[in-house]
Parts: sequence; C-alpha cells; structure tokens
Amino acid sequence: MKTKIALASLLLAVSAVASAEALLKVSAIPDEAPTELQRKFAPLGQYLEKELGMKVQFVPVSDYAAVVTALNADQIDMAWLGGFTFVQARARGKVVPLVQREEDSRFTSKYIVNADSGISKLQQLKGKSFAFGSASSTSGHLMPRYFLQKQHIKPETFFKSVGYSGAHDATVAWVASGKVDAGVLNASVWDKLVEAGKVDQSKVKLLGTTPPYFDYNWTVRGSLDKKLQQKIQQAFLKLNAANPEHKAILELQRASRFIPTKAANYKGIEAAAKEAGLLQ
Repeated sequence: MKTKIALASLLLAVSAVASAEALLKVSAIPDEAPTELQRKFAPLGQYLEKELGMKVQFVPVSDYAAVVTALNADQIDMAWLGGFTFVQARARGKVVPLVQREEDSRFTSKYIVNADSGISKLQQLKGKSFAFGSASSTSGHLMPRYFLQKQHIKPETFFKSVGYSGAHDATVAWVASGKVDAGVLNASVWDKLVEAGKVDQSKVKLLGTTPPYFDYNWTVRGSLDKKLQQKIQQAFLKLNAANPEHKAILELQRASRFIPTKAANYKGIEAAAKEAGLLQ
C-alpha cells in the first residue's frame, strides 16, 4: 500500500511539472502603455506557441522592478528586458540572456525639447526642467544620464528639476504639454511615434542623440529547462523578414532580425550603472 501511495505521489509531482512546463509565462518591462505591449506581443506569442508546442501567456506588470522580482522568483519564465534591467536581474539571481534585436547592439536615446523653448543644444538646458522615463530604464534614464555626466552635466544640479515620467511615450507627452522643458527617451519609440503621427512636431523637437550602446534582450530564468531555452532561442533566430508572417512579427518588434546575445555584452551598462551610483 505504501508503495502505491508513493508511486501515486510521484506521478502527481511529475504531472505538475509537466503541466508547468506546458505553459510559458512571458512578461516585459512596461516602457510603453500596457495596451501597446499586449498588441506588440500577441503575434509573437502565437508564433512561439506553434514553434514550442506549448501555451504562451503574457503577464503584464506594474513597473520595471516587478519584472526583475518575478523573473528571479521563477514567477515568470521569460522577459523582455532593457540592458539595465537585465544587469539588475543578473545581480540578484541567475538569469540567461538568449537573443537581442540586431538593432540592440547599437541602440541610442533621443533628447527632446519643447518647440517653443528656443533651445537648440543641451548646454542651453541649464536651469530648465527635465524628464527621464523610468528610473530603471536603460534608454530612458541610465545611459542618457551616463552620457550627460560625461559632458559634465549632473542632472540634479544642472537642471532646475528632474522628473521621471515612467514610460517613453509619457516623456513625449510631458514635453509636448510643457510640463517639462525637455526629456529623453528610447530612439526606437520616438521613431515609431513619429511614423504613427503621434508626435506633434510643432510642440516637440529633437535636440540630440546619445552615442550607441547595447540595450534590450529576451532573457529567461536560469532554472528553465535547458532544452526549452535552446528551442526558444532557435525560434527567435528563425524569424526571417522574407516570410510575410515573420515580417509582421519583426515589424511590431521593430527588429530587422534577432541575433544571439550574452551577458558580457552588458558589461558597459553595468559599469555605467555603478558609476552613476545606481548599482552596488
């Protein structure tokens, strides 16, 4: 009888593991509106379901820190992270970066300014109000701050005030409305908003662009089955713009293609975060 009970318990445990492995929980840093993140992910999620032979569920989160916490606590399996968020997640536990867009190996941020300000260069922002995105954003905070400091611009003393909008599109709205004089955001989001006609360029204009740096990647929890990690990576690498279905997915991700990545690519961001006092 004891043997039968033990065997039943083992079968239940195996069943639970199999059930968990049959669902891939995916999240992303909330650097855009929740509805936009869901829209961008939907076709990719459907593609991954077919490639992996398992259900894929998108799990929205409230802020950047929540993604890091969920990934390190094995509450989600994979996440779209910014370079800084990846560095934070890696500092707190074991995570594995799988792929990045080719564009992420040379990413930039855009400085923007209210069009009525009469300002044409960064140095003229002295004594003005300025907005970053999320405090945990690579392209909306860390790297722009790092490059500003390289130009001897310490935000807290150079600007009259420093605010955090929470997201890239929110930064554009703040600058357009005059809530702040200037701000900085992800170059890719800026381009997308301009293309979609969602930026009133009579109210907001470009002020400059940062030097390039590594940014976003798709990262999985370290405890995820290694074979599944490989299948996920291969699914991303298979995406080909010559295939109409794949092209639609890549366009939503603003990617020409995905390429393998590694933790070493983010050493520069880690150093910038430490220099800025944002990472111990």
